[in-house]
Amino acid sequence: MTAGTGSTYRPVFQAFWCATDLGPHRPCGGTYQWYGSDTLPPLDPARFDGGFGWLGGTGPVVPELAEHLDAVAAGLAGAGLVLPADFTAFQTGAGSHRALDAVSATACWTDVSSPIPSPVEPGAFLVRFLRDQQDCVHWYLYLRPTGEAFVVASPLDLEDAPEPDEPGVPLDWFGAIAWCASSFEEFAYRFWVENRLWCALHGYGGETMDDELAGYLAHYQRD
Repeated sequence: MTAGTGSTYRPVFQAFWCATDLGPHRPCGGTYQWYGSDTLPPLDPARFDGGFGWLGGTGPVVPELAEHLDAVAAGLAGAGLVLPADFTAFQTGAGSHRALDAVSATACWTDVSSPIPSPVEPGAFLVRFLRDQQDCVHWYLYLRPTGEAFVVASPLDLEDAPEPDEPGVPLDWFGAIAWCASSFEEFAYRFWVENRLWCALHGYGGETMDDELAGYLAHYQRD
């Protein structure tokens, strides 16, 4: 599938979740594997109201974080794009902005980038917010002029893309980007649950199997 050139072009990305194993319940062939989104436990969209109640809220705004995100928002404003409220609340909150780093089983870390033009859709932009410690995978907020915002993942750092003819670099930019969540809070919740679950299953970090983790795992224990 090619990206096209018309201003109305709206690529439909393949839907994958990039993550590690969940013990014997969901094997992984390496550090990460790309799992079809239709194989994941379903989530209740009503739970994601931008308040991050499942995390205990976001806490007070950190001025330095707000200043950085204001600069990102200003860069997007020129293209007529706006950061979603849930993303802004999470990335500027004292109790939330490092929450994904804290639970990551693969040492992922928060790194909010400047706006990045989409390589496959005119007028759309990405903002990277999380990356693997060895840059095996990067997660981005994907923003469209229509107001649509969702999360995608890619093995490529789209902010510093290598030359197209460099060995190992895919020529199909569209194929190097996968849809993985319909909103930032939905992504954050699944990442938070899965990484805590990995720690509980592997006896790491003192994480215990509470009802929330057990309920998520039950999806993989069905006959």
